[in-house]
Amino acid sequence: MKLNGKLEEYVSLKNKNTYRIDTTTRYFYEPESLEDLKSFLSLAQENHWEYFVIGNGSNLILSDTMYPGIVVKLDSSEFRSIEYHENKVTVGAGVMINKLSYDILDHGLSGLEWASGIPGSMGGCIFGNAGAYNSATFDFLESVTYLTKDGECITKLKEEISHGYRTTWFKEHPLNIIVKATFAFPKGNKEESLELIKDRFERRKASQPIDKPSAGSVFRNPSPELASWKLIDEVGLKGYRIGDAMVSDKHANFIVNMGSATGKDIKSLIKLIEEKVKKEKNVDLVLEQEIRNW
Repeated sequence: MKLNGKLEEYVSLKNKNTYRIDTTTRYFYEPESLEDLKSFLSLAQENHWEYFVIGNGSNLILSDTMYPGIVVKLDSSEFRSIEYHENKVTVGAGVMINKLSYDILDHGLSGLEWASGIPGSMGGCIFGNAGAYNSATFDFLESVTYLTKDGECITKLKEEISHGYRTTWFKEHPLNIIVKATFAFPKGNKEESLELIKDRFERRKASQPIDKPSAGSVFRNPSPELASWKLIDEVGLKGYRIGDAMVSDKHANFIVNMGSATGKDIKSLIKLIEEKVKKEKNVDLVLEQEIRNW
């Protein structure tokens, strides 16, 4: 297989997903440039290659068997660039959102204080409209540039992209690859933003199991007034365990890896939670995390 960029065979994905699920991929590909990625997509179409893009793997549940296709990661300098023009910021899909949340402060901007503790890439955060504390990635988004599965480069304004609470058009069309986005952030005060970030960190530390491998919130909240963690807690599942996957005893909407949890353990625990909450509370929980089955 001839590709421009870095191509490896039989690569472990254990340290490429925040659940630390121990699985592998047949091929792991990191393009050096946008042109490399376009060439890859052309070849993928021509040869019917199976692929998916992984960001920081922070909202992902992987299968335990080897992925037979190609996992693509946008990690070169071209995909990790940040460019400023007054309050407009164009950022590559490979940039971590927690890095950006601090970086914009040095340019007198604000709006990402909520994201300072989120270990997700910008591509992944846009893909699922990640958010916290009643804020979300799309709040200050202006446009997204992506490649179609045919390698066509398209830029769409936010208004042209259907999106909502923890969901976007990209989730329904996962073969499109987000490469960069432009945001318009409001002016801010660095000291005030740092205070807010500190407060958010203390709240997260006190209420979430940040010391154990997880992938963040498992389920969307059914409504602004009804929290998933409360439902899961009320049906008595806090601390419940299947294999090494456990409902956190600190925050019931987190599943944590207590050692060597498998994708199967995590998915079995999710199914049990869904069934018990439906039976006892008559609420259909909606999964926030992405399951990759192959």
